[in-house]
Amino acid sequence: MKVVIYHNPECGTSRNVVALVRAAGYEPEVIEYLQSGWTRAQLAGLFAAAALTPREALRVSKSPAEELGLLEPSVTDEALLEAMVEHPVLVNRPIVCTSQGVRLCRPSEAVLDLLDRLPAGPFAKDDGTLVIDADGQRVL
Repeated sequence: MKVVIYHNPECGTSRNVVALVRAAGYEPEVIEYLQSGWTRAQLAGLFAAAALTPREALRVSKSPAEELGLLEPSVTDEALLEAMVEHPVLVNRPIVCTSQGVRLCRPSEAVLDLLDRLPAGPFAKDDGTLVIDADGQRVL
């Protein structure tokens, strides 16, 4: 199975997703979108596949969303998409694509719903929270 992760290496949730995918035996294609940027068509396609609106995918914390006036309810989806293309950090992450679907994987263990197999376990997130127990069963 092919796994594509739109990743920010500075984000703990994103790092946990990459680690979970690798622990499950996949070598994901990791796209560092802060470097590569987005196209409007790419974002619109990802959001449609994940059943997300641009507002639902908008990163509010640790982003310029408020300073850019994007939190106002009157801001259109089109305006949000344009801002996200101009400022890639406005897109919440990580977004993961597999044959099982596309999803914004927050919390990180949400990625398990997109995989054909789970890590053998035990597996804990960076903060020590157990996700897969020693028997290979989901904890969260």
